[in-house]
Amino acid sequence: MTKRFAPCPDSPNCVSSDATDPAHYTAPFALIIPARQAWPLVREAMKEIPRTEITNDTDFYLRAECTSLVFRFVDDLELELRAGDGIIAVRSASRTGYSDFGVNRRRVERLREALRSRGVVK
Repeated sequence: MTKRFAPCPDSPNCVSSDATDPAHYTAPFALIIPARQAWPLVREAMKEIPRTEITNDTDFYLRAECTSLVFRFVDDLELELRAGDGIIAVRSASRTGYSDFGVNRRRVERLREALRSRGVVK
């Protein structure tokens, strides 16, 4: 069941692999192992992100709340396994405020590196 994530707002505090503009776009995670092997490893990697709680977990979708250390702001991190396309789509967005000083983009890239080190993605 492939859907598209909600579009990013005009503010620079969101990144998404479904975004069509360069300011909000981030590449999806390209799988290098079968989806059924990758998804449990993705769950593990998400659980290792500090101050992150998975709030929705299905066979193809993960949603987590990521809380900032100092001000306790909550960001939403979403992943969708799109096995037919060989990717995991990703969206990370702040719930409030305007600028996130690149926090959401860095979170996605750290997760990409964690999955790369596990041999899950390119």
